[in-house]
Amino acid sequence: MLSKKLSDLFNYQINQELYSAYLYLHIANYYEEQHLHGFANWFNKQSKEELEHALKFRCYLQQEGVAVTLAPIDANFASFSSYLAPLTLQLEHEKKVTSLIHHLYELAREEKDYRTEHFLTYFVEEQAEEEATASELIEKFTLLSSSNSSLYLLDKELGSRQ
Repeated sequence: MLSKKLSDLFNYQINQELYSAYLYLHIANYYEEQHLHGFANWFNKQSKEELEHALKFRCYLQQEGVAVTLAPIDANFASFSSYLAPLTLQLEHEKKVTSLIHHLYELAREEKDYRTEHFLTYFVEEQAEEEATASELIEKFTLLSSSNSSLYLLDKELGSRQ
């Protein structure tokens, strides 16, 4: 059974994952408005992935007999000043989520809650991938943004995500 502290943090994490999904929809909307449909596609997929993460946490809490508490999502997002700004925001946000996951993992380990620690291993690995991908997008964008044709090619690459 999850401790009260872990239960509370899991509920918080569910809301953070839902916030992530909402944030990435906001970014997708920005790119749609800029007619960068590949970028929008990428962030729509990211949003769905974050929702899946929230549902995994929710399911785990329910399996443990813990009530799930959903909090309001702050939708007060700023507008973007450049095509690069959302990519930078994504990396910053993923680093924040990584720190939250690590905190959960550390607490599970401290409490010798091995089942929860095992469950969280997926998210530790997932966050390493998310940060690497976000960093790579920024690097590619920076490298290719010197010409409009390069930006077009990167947009096509992002648009091919299945």
